[in-house]
Amino acid sequence: MEIHRFIAEMERIAPPELADAYDEGRIGLIIEGSPDIKRVCCALDATPAVVRKAIRSGAEMLVVHHTPLWTPVTSVQGCLAALLRDTLAAGLNIYVMHSNFDHAPGGINDTLGSLLSLEDTVEMSLGRVGSCTITLPEIAQRLGCPLNVYGPFSPPARLAVVGGSGFSPDLLKEAVTHGADGFLSAELKHSVCRSAPLTLIEATHYALESPGMRRLAETMEWTFLDDPPRMVSVR
Repeated sequence: MEIHRFIAEMERIAPPELADAYDEGRIGLIIEGSPDIKRVCCALDATPAVVRKAIRSGAEMLVVHHTPLWTPVTSVQGCLAALLRDTLAAGLNIYVMHSNFDHAPGGINDTLGSLLSLEDTVEMSLGRVGSCTITLPEIAQRLGCPLNVYGPFSPPARLAVVGGSGFSPDLLKEAVTHGADGFLSAELKHSVCRSAPLTLIEATHYALESPGMRRLAETMEWTFLDDPPRMVSVR
């Protein structure tokens, strides 16, 4: 497939206009490689390991959720230099679907809600709220990560879910207006925890967002490259 046709298809799935303002210049084709796309790999992050796997597989395109070029680049050294060197030498394109895929139908948050069997869901400005009938251990099992739980949560109950770092006071208040009893997201700040108006359930960023990229890869018949951060819970 010619790259412009590929980009048009990605923009149909996750229209750029759905992206939040902070993503300006950080989504879409952020590294240009081969103009002809035959094989596509997909991952949450364009880590060096993911890039190497994509290159070894013969892919011309790597679709990710998080851009590897988040901050302005004023020097190219170390890990970034190695990543760019390998990517450019192989003619590998990197395409980013970030907050536009968070908001898109069938994207990160819809997939998360489906994974947890939420019913009667409603949209928030970011994330979804739905009726949850599975237990906290089952949520942890489906996500494949441990949970930190701040407060009581006894299904059946209303659960808000936000992929990634979603513990903002404004989103917590919005979830309450939708009748949420619990709020599931990642990267909770102590100050937010102390003032929360509902039970908070903290998972990992990777566990909440990688299912959406995996589902995209399965739908598009791409190769998903799993590369979770190494983590050990110590008690």
